Amino acid sequence: MNRTLTYAITTEYSGFTIEKFLKAQGYSSANITAIKKMPENTVVNGIWEHMNKKLQNGDTLKVNIQEIDSSQKIPAVEMPLDIVYEDEDIIVVNKPAGLSIHPSLNHYEDSLANGLAYYYESQGKPFIFRCANRLDKNTSGLTVIAKHLVSGNILSTMVKNRQFHREYYAIVRGSLKQPEGTIDAPIGRVDDSIITRQVDFQNGERAITHYKVIEEKNGHSLISIHLETGRTHQIRVHFKYIGHPLIGDHLYNPDMEFMQRQALHSHKISFEHPITKKAMEFVAPLPNDMQSIFSSS
Repeated sequence: MNRTLTYAITTEYSGFTIEKFLKAQGYSSANITAIKKMPENTVVNGIWEHMNKKLQNGDTLKVNIQEIDSSQKIPAVEMPLDIVYEDEDIIVVNKPAGLSIHPSLNHYEDSLANGLAYYYESQGKPFIFRCANRLDKNTSGLTVIAKHLVSGNILSTMVKNRQFHREYYAIVRGSLKQPEGTIDAPIGRVDDSIITRQVDFQNGERAITHYKVIEEKNGHSLISIHLETGRTHQIRVHFKYIGHPLIGDHLYNPDMEFMQRQALHSHKISFEHPITKKAMEFVAPLPNDMQSIFSSS
């Protein structure tokens, strides 16, 4: 993957070394170490320079990123991809339910990563899988994948700093007493389980979920959700805790009368583009299996 990033140096950064400037743009130390090993890595006004070169107002800095290796354990597999947006730095995909994000023991060749590996391979490009917001296999909706090491690091930092905003839609059993509210209940593992979680006020980590009811029909509620924290299975555990579990959830509410997977969808994401800094927002409509719950009389 070849990507040239161009920066116009302003007075604010005059006197900064190239390395200090790149750190100010969100490059990690690991990013800089990797870039140092790349040919013609940093060019100032058309001349290749070391990272300790001091920049001046009016300079043009070009950073040439060249990644030639691919993720070794992700075989390329052709599959349809619902690509919502793509540029030289990121790709946004609307993931269907039932598709794992990355290969695992039982899904070595049927994950989103496999499909993206094929997509890149067909263009003659190397592929390293860098997913910013991972979704459970049976959760549908929007996910963002970085296309190179710099955009990947900046997106990861944004997620950690809560600068990557997500809105989920979920369908739960029953009618909530409060049309909107906040669930503040710590979440921890169930005994020694690797997967299953529960509300645990003694040993759990703090977890906060904000919600608003959008529609009620046929004994179910469609809810908009924003997470203040990002614990494993947080939405699923919290709504089970308040007595309104997600329908179709094989782990926390194994009632498959209306759906065969948890009714959870990554509906909207918004964030600052990791390179251009432009405001980005994407919306994925409710998938058919969730829509059907409210379409019948």
